Amino acid sequence: MTDLVLSTLNAKFIHASLGLRSLQANLGALRERSVLREFVIHDRPADIAERLMAYEPKLIGLGIYVWNAQVSLEVVRILKRVAPQVVVVLGGPEVRYEQTQQEICSLADHVIAGEADHAFRQLCEAVLEGRPVTRGVQVAAPPALASVALPYELFTERDLQHRVIYVEASRGCPYQCEFCLSSMDDGVRRFDTEAFLAALDTLIARGARQLKFVDRTFNLDLKVTTRILEFFLERASLGVFAHFELVPDRLPEGLRALIARFAEGALQLEVGIQTWDVETAARISRRQDYGKTEDNLRYLRQHTRAHLHTDLIVGLPGETLQSIAAGFDRLVALDPHEIQVGILKRLRGTPIIRHDKQWSMVYSPSAPYELLQNSTLGFAQLQHLKRFARAWDLVGNSGRYRALRELVLSLHVSAFEAFADWSRWLHLEVGDFTGLAPERLSGLISAFLISRGVAADRVAAARTGDERDRELARQHVRAESKKLKRQVLHAQSEP
Repeated sequence: MTDLVLSTLNAKFIHASLGLRSLQANLGALRERSVLREFVIHDRPADIAERLMAYEPKLIGLGIYVWNAQVSLEVVRILKRVAPQVVVVLGGPEVRYEQTQQEICSLADHVIAGEADHAFRQLCEAVLEGRPVTRGVQVAAPPALASVALPYELFTERDLQHRVIYVEASRGCPYQCEFCLSSMDDGVRRFDTEAFLAALDTLIARGARQLKFVDRTFNLDLKVTTRILEFFLERASLGVFAHFELVPDRLPEGLRALIARFAEGALQLEVGIQTWDVETAARISRRQDYGKTEDNLRYLRQHTRAHLHTDLIVGLPGETLQSIAAGFDRLVALDPHEIQVGILKRLRGTPIIRHDKQWSMVYSPSAPYELLQNSTLGFAQLQHLKRFARAWDLVGNSGRYRALRELVLSLHVSAFEAFADWSRWLHLEVGDFTGLAPERLSGLISAFLISRGVAADRVAAARTGDERDRELARQHVRAESKKLKRQVLHAQSEP
């Protein structure tokens, strides 16, 4: 029997919830009366409810996100039918706003909107002590981060060995991009840098090798950014991989030089472009110097070994198919390792809704609330763009088909048109093309290229080259894995 169960549904097993661990770390004396239980969104709701109830809890806290909202609703429905006496508390971005429009909020006993590090503990104390607590929504004020206990000791050995470890050096964002929940934040607050790095040092000593920073603007405070990057450089021999999200147009010479010192495979930089269209950016309150952004991306790609993950959003109010194509082509020309093409989502609480009437924005009623159509992009065009994004991800981002990808790109002057052609052909050929095995996909790309007039011998040579590169990559990964294991064992054996 455990009084408190903290739970959420992750998109994949490899993701380990930072939010749950932050709540548990700040439970104070109640921490020993709690357990943390994670699931994935493909688990059956009844099975999840059964496993939660096996603890015979008095209170269950659930983290609700856009990716798990629907399954979480099913779980809460079951819990309230089979165990109405159990107090259900919701938190997380999906229930931060618009609670009256969500069935899951009406079913739950309590909803904590905002950062719940202290508010959740206070609610648990009241429930377990039998004190009366008003049912409904509680808005939690952002806590002083100096008073928030760091959660990193709660990552288990299994987490460290098999999962991405999420960490945060700061909370909040100074920008007001209207599609993003962070636009609702009131500035940026930082954890004590040295205390944070000491916690990371312990994590790394325990074996953590994949660390993903959730900070929205990692390079905002250049002094802190420099300190953290130097921390990782000092541990370069341990094979730690770190992921950061950068402000695209803020990369002075000193920071450039520091990033250039990292070895291949040590650093991933996420750079949100979202749109290259100046009018669209102004319309959604996004401030960005596009000249500096382009120059920074070119420098990072040509003079550093960091892996560059870039983002574009399709469907922003007023943007057309032509401007989307031009923006995609501009980004492809800069040659980042990945370009994630995402469809605009109407996240609850974001001010993007102010454009609904003028631009006839129509969103899906179900999570993740993707755009279905607007006045510049019809439903059929959006459907095509969704398939385009999947087709690009399969070939453009995977790194498995480099030579074949170049042949696809050679078919048109525009990279966008080349992959739009490929995605249309693939859709007609196989329908839903998710879950294609690599060998079959390689064959389909080859068939497409031949159908467009590329000589069969050129296609065969490209396919053979890709297969050879994949085998070399596998050998490299195996060698690096063995090397990393030796380094970890050596580090753990040191006094």
